[in-house]
Amino acid sequence: MIEAALACTHLPPKTRVFQIFRFESLRYICRLVNLYYRNRREPLESCTTVTGYFPAHTGEMNIQEYFSRISFDGSHKDADLQTLTAIFQHHIQAIPFENLSMHCGETIDLDLQSTYNKIVKKKRGGWCMETNYLLFWALQEMGYDVCILGGKSYDPAKKAYIDQINHILLKVVIKGSSYIVDAGFGGGPYQTWLPMLLISGKDQPQIPGIFRFTEDNGIWYLEKVKRKHYVPEGSVPLTDTPEMGNIRKLYSFTLEPKHIDDFQELNTYLQVCPDTILQKKSICSLQTTEGFYALVGWTFSDMKYKYKEDTDLLQTTTLTDEEVEKTLKDKFNIVLENKLIPVNVRGLPPNLVDTI
Repeated sequence: MIEAALACTHLPPKTRVFQIFRFESLRYICRLVNLYYRNRREPLESCTTVTGYFPAHTGEMNIQEYFSRISFDGSHKDADLQTLTAIFQHHIQAIPFENLSMHCGETIDLDLQSTYNKIVKKKRGGWCMETNYLLFWALQEMGYDVCILGGKSYDPAKKAYIDQINHILLKVVIKGSSYIVDAGFGGGPYQTWLPMLLISGKDQPQIPGIFRFTEDNGIWYLEKVKRKHYVPEGSVPLTDTPEMGNIRKLYSFTLEPKHIDDFQELNTYLQVCPDTILQKKSICSLQTTEGFYALVGWTFSDMKYKYKEDTDLLQTTTLTDEEVEKTLKDKFNIVLENKLIPVNVRGLPPNLVDTI
């Protein structure tokens, strides 16, 4: 990781030295945390062995408070597919995918209590490691057989999957069938709306589009069939969005169960390396009943799925700093404690937000 920190930036020498020192200090802390939890846990064999793993501070968290946060008031006595689907949809329509903390001077701590406090009590969102971790806890509390998996996102610029795990997703087993549940993949048009049956080569149509898994030698791949976008006159043109064909590869993963502390170093790295997409774009995205809202820097997008046959409606607007704050409150129900500095570096390679 330190080699990546050295290579990922063209900062002046003094700034680079400080950045490396900061990274190494945080990484050392992460290693101590990892060592502590590794000494406490047993070897992993199945989803069931993973579900019981949490630091001993869950007493301050309440599943009913989580239900209130996602506006869920339905029955949850049965850990079945119907309930899982309802919880998942309420979750993605209430909790934004966002990385605003790093753009308003806040540190993202990847422990359950901090994640719960941020998302449930403070009504914020989070990136994949936060929102999927909270969902993992909630599903476990409800009695589901659930485990964490690690994914590697696809880089269209390099036409390859990245080398290191950079994404969290969940596997839920119900009556012998496995489902992938992912509440945090960029938050935009590639966010699934339904749990996906873990089966290779089968199209799984959803309102956002057609998703499917393929499997090869134990490695699973998720992709989506893209739809056309209709952009009304007057909307901001998307000048840095290249054409990438009809199929969008999203990420790969294996079925090896993970612990949240396996992602501590990644969580630190993404906050200190200035050359990552999350540093170069302030992102907030929320699924709606019709599509999704997205705020990237000063650009607000409103996507409505299936506006016409095989076509989605995309409306975009450029906001002022004052309008950014108001939009966060009105559209995403987010009120930040610290001042946000919006960022949207244009001309980057295609990525998770390449359509917004």
